[in-house]
Amino acid sequence: MKLLVAFLVMALIAGCGGNRFDRGDTGAVTRFSSGPISSACLSSDRKARNARLCGCIQTVANRSLSGADQRKASRFFSDPQRAHDVWMSQSSADDAFWDRYKAFAARSEQSCRGY
Repeated sequence: MKLLVAFLVMALIAGCGGNRFDRGDTGAVTRFSSGPISSACLSSDRKARNARLCGCIQTVANRSLSGADQRKASRFFSDPQRAHDVWMSQSSADDAFWDRYKAFAARSEQSCRGY
């Protein structure tokens, strides 16, 4: 299970490209984003990290997750066990968060791929 969660987090990072811009509703890239996800991404030990990639992921987070969700998800970069604990939790709040997080991860992979 721990491996699955770590893979999900790494796939999110590795599956996305990056860009100096942020995508608009039309898919056009308009600006770069920073925030808790971007900071956690940049400070991670993953080889694929770079400012463009992390900014792209943050852009999607800004559109997909609340600030509290972003702070919670940002901890997954340094502590994959925390992601596993949330995923395995029996809490309805954690279940709802996990659904939002999975949707965010899928959007990030799709939106950031190739940039």
